[in-house]
Amino acid sequence: MKFNSLTLLALPFLSLGFLAGSAAAESAREIALKHEQEKATEIAAYLEKNPDAEDKDEARALLITAYRATGQSDKAAVLLRARYDELPKGVDAPLEVMIGEVVHPLIEALQKVGDKEGALAFIETVKTDLKPHPASGQINQFLDQFAGMLNLPGVGEVIEIAGETTKGHPYDLAEMKGKVVLVDFWATWCGPCVGEIPNVLSAHKKFNEKGFEVVGVSLDEDPGALESFVTERGLPWPQILNSKAGLAEKYGIAAIPATFLIGKDGKIVATNLRGEELERTLAKIFAE
Repeated sequence: MKFNSLTLLALPFLSLGFLAGSAAAESAREIALKHEQEKATEIAAYLEKNPDAEDKDEARALLITAYRATGQSDKAAVLLRARYDELPKGVDAPLEVMIGEVVHPLIEALQKVGDKEGALAFIETVKTDLKPHPASGQINQFLDQFAGMLNLPGVGEVIEIAGETTKGHPYDLAEMKGKVVLVDFWATWCGPCVGEIPNVLSAHKKFNEKGFEVVGVSLDEDPGALESFVTERGLPWPQILNSKAGLAEKYGIAAIPATFLIGKDGKIVATNLRGEELERTLAKIFAE
């Protein structure tokens, strides 16, 4: 397939005509994911054949977006680091682009592939590169927040979750070996947390019989309000009150939602899966 303008690849693929001709078994998300993958493949080929193309910056930005959308964080990280190295540093650094479009997503990508040391080293590099900038103090505070989040348990590590549920029952994640468990730090007052509930419910319904479980660690202060919400929304998994267990403080969780997907061996296999990423990851685990 040939194209004259990479900008066209950024447009949505899901026209009514396209959907009408798609296989009925595919969901809208599956169709979008498939075409994000196709987009990534074609743009990567374009850049390989045209390394000095006039639109290489646009092409690379589109490719990074496609890699992130399809969960290819390792490839996104390589491109993001290359883009960072090319940006002006010091007082001439374009902060909005550098921090918002490069530094933040690169740290996130490194965290997703489990390269915590690489992410922390990169944060120190950014601090050094931007030390001459007048806003270096504010930048350092921002970067320190990311560094704190990187101290969270990562892929391949073990997280200890134990406490009393809101039903008065003891819960210990260590007893769930052989199961795949999503540990969800959340609260009823957290909009993004509530927004993820349909995705978690869908995944629980689809994979529970195969061995998928969920445990919520709620940062709510009112147990009664939490129970009412859980009942109203029909959440079937146990809830631990963080105010009693102190788990968020133990692991330095400063922002929610924060989720950890625990594999059958009791080790973290992924963190902060959003939307279709959760079901896609579970499908791969249970297919093995």
